[in-house]
Amino acid sequence: MRRIALRAWVLCWLMLVWILLWGTVSAANILSGLAIALLITLLLPLPTVPIEGKLHPLSLLRLGVTVFYYLALSSVQVAWLAVKPGPPPLSAVLRAHVAVKSDLVLALACNIFNLIPGSIVLEIDQARRMLYMHVIDVGSDRAMNRFYKQVTEVERLLVSTFEREQDWRPSADRETA
Repeated sequence: MRRIALRAWVLCWLMLVWILLWGTVSAANILSGLAIALLITLLLPLPTVPIEGKLHPLSLLRLGVTVFYYLALSSVQVAWLAVKPGPPPLSAVLRAHVAVKSDLVLALACNIFNLIPGSIVLEIDQARRMLYMHVIDVGSDRAMNRFYKQVTEVERLLVSTFEREQDWRPSADRETA
């Protein structure tokens, strides 16, 4: 049932994109969008993504608000670093452990950290769940603690949103080591 719902969602999404590209909602655009969506999904199928947890909407809302807060805060901080007088800020590559189980949630974590100004994920150690990130403004212990606090909070919210222990079911597609 979950796979059918996901396929229907992908078809609707592709059809919506088609309608938005044409700029008008009409029967012809809806039907041609559905035909194009079916053609794309049949000729270019995506690999199945293992869904191993359960989505918790309230936690998702908290995650979204927190990420938006960090986006705004970091934008202001990076803008200030760009215009403030004095030497440029010290930057470094820092290592952060992210205790998420799913590769999908790990990829989502990397996307969140890449979106937040002032840091970018350079390397992912998938086996150990380590992220190596270039971070701007690590010239003080306070700045480094702020970065690690941000990583910990985003990780906690991702686990709360997608990987709660009581809802976790390893996928049958996952290889056992």
